[in-house]
Amino acid sequence: MSAYCDFAPGDPVHGSYHDTEYGFPTTDEAVLFERLTLEVFQAGLSWAVILKKRENFRTAFDGFDVDKVAAYGDSESTRLLADAGIVRNKLKVAATIDNAKVIQSFRASHGGFADWIAANHPLVKEDWVKLFKMTFKFTGGEITGEFLMSIGYLPGVHRHSCPIFDKIAALNPPWMTSQPE
Repeated sequence: MSAYCDFAPGDPVHGSYHDTEYGFPTTDEAVLFERLTLEVFQAGLSWAVILKKRENFRTAFDGFDVDKVAAYGDSESTRLLADAGIVRNKLKVAATIDNAKVIQSFRASHGGFADWIAANHPLVKEDWVKLFKMTFKFTGGEITGEFLMSIGYLPGVHRHSCPIFDKIAALNPPWMTSQPE
């Protein structure tokens, strides 16, 4: 099986994501919410499908504004399920709205989503998966692992020989600065 670094660089669908986002640390709430949501919607599909529909997802979910999505009701759910520009799945739409409400709650308990993630670091993947399953809707091992790798909390995103690896390493992502015991 080939690694993402074997085919993504220069690819019209995967290239930009590989080169500028995947594995790069971020604390931006909308970016974190987008990444988690896209991973949820990717379940059972290829990442290329999600990347091709990404702008449609951004539009459909109000730029991944946590407060707007958390306030969605039946009319917004109906609108999303009728939107051919995104993946139409009732469970994933409901999970996204619920997950936005969870992220809102992190503001009071931890200061925000990024702070909640940082407060739980370092964990091994299995412990992250347990935590995410207890906290969020529609998250399992693959979704949690890919989400955390995409934001720099788990290793394995890029091969050491990939030029992007050095760019990420220079940013000292959380997985490089501390390891679980």
